[in-house]
Amino acid sequence: MTDEEWRWRRFDELTVRELHDLLKLRCDVFVVEQACAFAEIDGQDPAAFHLLRREAGFLAGCLRVFAPERLGEPARIGRIATSPAHRGTGLGHRMMGEALDFCAENFAGADIVLSAQSHLQLFYGKHGFQPVSETYLEDDIPHVDMRRHAGAAFHP
Repeated sequence: MTDEEWRWRRFDELTVRELHDLLKLRCDVFVVEQACAFAEIDGQDPAAFHLLRREAGFLAGCLRVFAPERLGEPARIGRIATSPAHRGTGLGHRMMGEALDFCAENFAGADIVLSAQSHLQLFYGKHGFQPVSETYLEDDIPHVDMRRHAGAAFHP
């Protein structure tokens, strides 16, 4: 991986360093920073496609995408994490753009769903996601389910 590169990997394609950096970033953000004790390693990573964004030699951001389980079902984006040093730079929007492009290329015609922390609804709304549930607590953090219909507009 070069110093500044997008990299899509299946779980079994991740190098040991990439896996370490991905799990460290997610634990730093979701467990430590958000003071949320939960099982970050949830057993679902082997079924996902992982997007890694490296900048200046460090993992700046990551997310994972799950293929639709059956025809007519949505793809799912999750575990979207940006390092504190890269927040406010537009990296989150660029990562979502990469994920949406990936889904369009690999799961054409499928809607996309995600579970958003409630305070990020406007962020995801700029990418065509609309809330489809009431706010609920997940690991003591308010979340809302959101859905993006296939072909929805992207307005970062």
